[in-house]
Amino acid sequence: MEENKLRSRGWFGKSGKDGFIYRAWMKNQGYPADEFEGRPVIGICNTFSELTPCNGHFRELAESVKRGVWEAGGFPLEFPVMSLGETLMKPTAMLFRNLASMDVEESIRANPVDGVVLLCGCDKTTPSLVMGAASVDIPTIVVSGGPMLTGRYRGKSIGTSDIWRFSELHRKGDLSQDEFATAEACMCRSNGHCAVMGTASTMACMVESLGLTLPENAAIPAADSRRKVLAQLSGRRIVQMVHEDLRLSQILTKEAFENAIMLNAAIGGSTNFVIHLLAIAGRIGVDLSLDHFNDLCAKVPLLLNLQPSGGYFMEDFYYAGGLPVVIKEMLSLLHPNVITANGKTMAENCSTAECFDPEVIGTLAEPVKDLTGLAVVRGNLCVNGAVIKPSASLKPELMQHRGRAIVFEDIDDYKARLDDPDLDVDENSVLVLKNVGPKGYPGMPEVGNMSLPKKLLAQGVIDMVRISDGRMSGTGFGTVVLHISPEAAVGGTLALVRDGDYIVLDVENRKLHLEVSDEELDERSKSWKPLNLGYNRGYVNLHINHVMQAHEGADLDFLKGRSGDKVTRDSH
Repeated sequence: MEENKLRSRGWFGKSGKDGFIYRAWMKNQGYPADEFEGRPVIGICNTFSELTPCNGHFRELAESVKRGVWEAGGFPLEFPVMSLGETLMKPTAMLFRNLASMDVEESIRANPVDGVVLLCGCDKTTPSLVMGAASVDIPTIVVSGGPMLTGRYRGKSIGTSDIWRFSELHRKGDLSQDEFATAEACMCRSNGHCAVMGTASTMACMVESLGLTLPENAAIPAADSRRKVLAQLSGRRIVQMVHEDLRLSQILTKEAFENAIMLNAAIGGSTNFVIHLLAIAGRIGVDLSLDHFNDLCAKVPLLLNLQPSGGYFMEDFYYAGGLPVVIKEMLSLLHPNVITANGKTMAENCSTAECFDPEVIGTLAEPVKDLTGLAVVRGNLCVNGAVIKPSASLKPELMQHRGRAIVFEDIDDYKARLDDPDLDVDENSVLVLKNVGPKGYPGMPEVGNMSLPKKLLAQGVIDMVRISDGRMSGTGFGTVVLHISPEAAVGGTLALVRDGDYIVLDVENRKLHLEVSDEELDERSKSWKPLNLGYNRGYVNLHINHVMQAHEGADLDFLKGRSGDKVTRDSH
């Protein structure tokens, strides 16, 4: 790229008053004048926050990126954006994903940056940053924060998925409060996001699968020095991307999205992958629907033996060879010639990959499980679709099941009645939770993997069919149908389900059906009334009024499509 083509020259290359103002106030930080002369300005979009523990090490990681930018002849400028802490934010970090993406989009567009490095790790920071950057479409590379080291408790490896196991043992009385607290202290023993194939790790795999990172980004532990090396190399590479004018829209093609869908199925990635990938596709302008997920996932078995679908952890995945090994094994199903952030094709990036532990990474000939990592079901209960993760089921026989509905009208009803000894429930029942969708909660929280009733736990029941319009943590497991669309809060069929109705789940035939006649549903709909959610101001009100349904990525309707990087008016 020629010097006069640099976007930042629209600020620092100006003469007169405007250029004076832009340059003079940058110089108060001690930068000499020649730093602005023809160097690509690289924005480092940092989601560091002490309220986002997964990203708590990002100040240090940003310094590694800066070293790489300086080495390549660029000028790095770090800037903060809204950070979304999955473990702390109420009512759910998902409520604020779209708000954070707006922050990212406007921060990139409004400032004199020629390329951007996205520092992200915790669940929603990755999709929100990619969504915002996709809307602007300048050269972009992603650096993930990396998973934490595997926890250790009583001589055993543990990770975030064990929270749900410990919780059920504690509720049953098989794990004391002191033992519960000890396990809590043993699990998160280093910087980084969840050590299992939860949503954060899935997002790190997603951006590598899409070609937005350097190879091996997904699995390097946060505490491993090679994470800093990758960050520094990414700093070097973004400067080259600016000179090449390699933009997100050239990487995020339809073929790249299809690759990511198949690879997510192979690794047993989080169901949250679906909703985030749909939102990113909507921003960059790629036509993507739930049908693409079914068509592409149907032929992909589970290749990765990681919790919650298997037994190992992200640290083991990296030592076994990481995502390049899975990509290499899958090349016959993928689009191998798509371009990636380093300028090479996906096939070139994995050509030397080698599996060092076949117990962790399987093959197409000998997969970990024949069950696919993701399936989309449809029927009168979810006209626009719903998702399930078959590989995470604890009882594969539940993939074909007919059961009597036990209905909870909202999260408060569920919490009040789940452990009621008089609850008319057995192991064949289907637990149904309403009004936890994009509008109904609001924000679509991770409550879909409902706990089982205490009296059934006492009987040794380990899994049941559970259905909701919400999401579940990528660390969760069980036979859980999620993202019911339309949701209950907008009057979808889910809103009309009553106790005692029979529901049929048939994953093989991609079916979810409520055994109630159309005439009866029409009659019930006449008495249905929407909830008064109680929000009448601020961003939450904006979200409720403009959020789209789950099958559309739950983005805000006015954010679809690219808006570009042009800003024609100066500030003074």
